[in-house]
Amino acid sequence: MTDLFEEVEEQLRSDRYRTLARKASPWVLAVLAAALIAALAWWGWTSWRDREAAKASEQYAAALDAFSQGDQTKAAQLWSDVAKSPSSGFKTLALMQLGGLQIADDKVQPAVAYFDQAAEAAPDEILADAARLKSALALLDTAPYAELEKRLNPLIEDGRPYRIQAREALGFAKLMKGDTTGARSDFLVVSASLDAPEGVRARAKAAIDLIDSGSAKALAATVKAAAALPRQQAPAGLLPPGALPPEMAAPPQAQPQAPGPQ
Repeated sequence: MTDLFEEVEEQLRSDRYRTLARKASPWVLAVLAAALIAALAWWGWTSWRDREAAKASEQYAAALDAFSQGDQTKAAQLWSDVAKSPSSGFKTLALMQLGGLQIADDKVQPAVAYFDQAAEAAPDEILADAARLKSALALLDTAPYAELEKRLNPLIEDGRPYRIQAREALGFAKLMKGDTTGARSDFLVVSASLDAPEGVRARAKAAIDLIDSGSAKALAATVKAAAALPRQQAPAGLLPPGALPPEMAAPPQAQPQAPGPQ
C-alpha cells in the first residue's frame, strides 16, 4: 500500500509540473522573443550609427581638403551636410567649422549661432566648451560685458577643459569695460597657472604690464575704435576654419581632436 500511495503522489506531482509548464511556456517564449527583438534592434541601430558616422567622417575630410584647396563654397556645402548628420561628434565639429567661415567673412552673429548650435549638439564637455568659448571670443569686442560674463563665468569653473583661456577672455572683457582692477586679477590668475599654455601666460603678463603702466585704458579705447572699422578679409586658406580674426584673442591652443564614431 505504501508503494501505491507513493506512485500516486509521484503521478500527481508530474501532472502539476506539466500543467505549470504549459501555463508558463507562453510567457517564457514571449520573454525570449522580446530579448531577440531587442538584440536585433540594438544591432540594427549600432550598424546604422556606424554607417552614418563613417559617412560623416568622409564628408568632413572632403570638406577639409576642399578648404585647403581654396574652395570654400564646396567646403561649406560639405560641412552643412555633416551638420545634419546624426553623428553628434562630427556634427559639432562641422558646425564650428561653419562658424569659422562666418568669422572669416566678418559675420559675427551667424558665427555665434553656429557655435551655440555646436555646443548644444556636442557629445562631451570638451567639444561643448570649445564651441562655447569660440562663441564668447567672437563677441568679445562687440557684446555688452554682461553677456560676455554670462557666457564665460561657467567656463572658468574648476575642472572645465578651457578654464584658462576663458579666464583670459574674461580679463580682456573687463579690460574693454574699463575694469582694470578686475582684469588685472584675472590676468594674475592666468599668469600664475602652471597648466596655462606658454603663449597664454605671456599675453597675461603683457596685459598686466600694460595695466600697471597705465596704458591699458588707452588700449581698450583703441581696440573699440578698431572694432568699429571694416576688417580686412583673410585670403582663402590663410585663416584656418574655426579660427578667430587676428584682432581677437587666440582660441584654445589645444584643439579637441575629432571623436570616434558616435
